[in-house]
Amino acid sequence: MRSTALKQFQRLEASGQWQAVPDAQPREVIVSIGEATLILSDPGSDAPLAHWSLPAVERANPGQMPARYRPAAAEAAGSETLVLDDVLMIEAIDRVQSAIAARRAHPGRVRGGLTVAVLLALIVAAAVWLPPALRDHAVRITPAAERGRIGAAILSNMAPMTGPACSAPAGQAALHRLAARTGLPDPARLVVLPDGMAGARMLPGGIVAISADLVTGRSGPEALAGHLLAARLSAETHDPMDAVMRQARINDVLALLTSGALPEHALSGISAAIWAVPPPMADEHALLEAFGQTRIPSGPFADTLAEGNRASVPLSESDPFRSDPYPPLMSERDWVALQQICTVTG
Repeated sequence: MRSTALKQFQRLEASGQWQAVPDAQPREVIVSIGEATLILSDPGSDAPLAHWSLPAVERANPGQMPARYRPAAAEAAGSETLVLDDVLMIEAIDRVQSAIAARRAHPGRVRGGLTVAVLLALIVAAAVWLPPALRDHAVRITPAAERGRIGAAILSNMAPMTGPACSAPAGQAALHRLAARTGLPDPARLVVLPDGMAGARMLPGGIVAISADLVTGRSGPEALAGHLLAARLSAETHDPMDAVMRQARINDVLALLTSGALPEHALSGISAAIWAVPPPMADEHALLEAFGQTRIPSGPFADTLAEGNRASVPLSESDPFRSDPYPPLMSERDWVALQQICTVTG
């Protein structure tokens, strides 16, 4: 039985309509209230699809029905919304918001004493287990809109080193067609950068940063597709938000948990540190299986790995298409357009 923020409700669930992005088809979800989060789950499997921090949830249409909710950080981007018409659930969420507002408006002596006690307990716990637990929790509940803002901010902060993104329209279109072959989520934002990185990596918010060397060099579309596939697998096993939370100060993590947004100054201070550490690569067995499933040869990808990378030998020797044919990854026309993607920048 799930515990709830309102103790009088032993188990409170309601059906709602969730949109992860503005243009997405509304999806039916089961909404429940946890101790600190609003949980959106798949009605068939009960698997959680999203966690919203309760203090950061706001109602976009007060007094109107059905009620429309969103994470506070999604206001500017107009992203990720939840529509509810269950009166009991709406009342429960409203009471949570009222309780939070009342605590802020009337702290009182008792509340002040409790706050001091809690702070002292936090200080003691901080030396042992609290920072990792808070960081892990922040990774799990950061809304999609805030992830997108964080990923875009990292790109922007690194622009002096990477240069402006390559953006020739024909090249972008060809790149998206190739990305679809690798199983990257749609929509993914694919960004080719002239300098400052090697290979490809996923940033928070579904942003894929790609080295221009993979496009303009001699390795061909097979190597590029391999790096996109490897970036996808890495992000599936190691959430890109993990790297952000490991670098962020604990007070900035707390700000994210309470307000739904990571402070701008935090991102400007840690972007370079995040960029300097390549994301971990999936093991060669998982990579080989993925190369086989997507019908992409692994040998060209292995040839571009840094000298000494232990995965390069098995990926080359066990290439599932070392001697067998595979479907073309893209047309000659698309590859030429992709190689010219850096002739226009923006």
